[in-house]
Amino acid sequence: MQGEEKESVEAVMSSYYGDDQVTAIINLKVDTKFADVIAEKVSGFPIVEDVFLVTGDTDIVVKTKFRNYNQLKRFLVDEISTISGVKDTKTLMVVTTFKERGEVKTESDE
Repeated sequence: MQGEEKESVEAVMSSYYGDDQVTAIINLKVDTKFADVIAEKVSGFPIVEDVFLVTGDTDIVVKTKFRNYNQLKRFLVDEISTISGVKDTKTLMVVTTFKERGEVKTESDE
């Protein structure tokens, strides 16, 4: 992504989420011989709610909740990208939660 295009994406994301809480699912592709070590390290971050070692195109799935979009961005840049053995990340930002921790969410929960 080029400079101007990246800034444009940042502006859209910041304006969309503003200061609202952001739930994110972060998929990590890692050097598989270090998967357990990486999963344990990621599990140690207080902002991280769940960590799963999985099969398929992704090796580790991380569920997190952030105060805002900027905190998510800082976590990816300052923490996840610095972990040795992490090859790639794909971040999914949750738009609407229908069921969480076994509880169905209603509009009044939002």
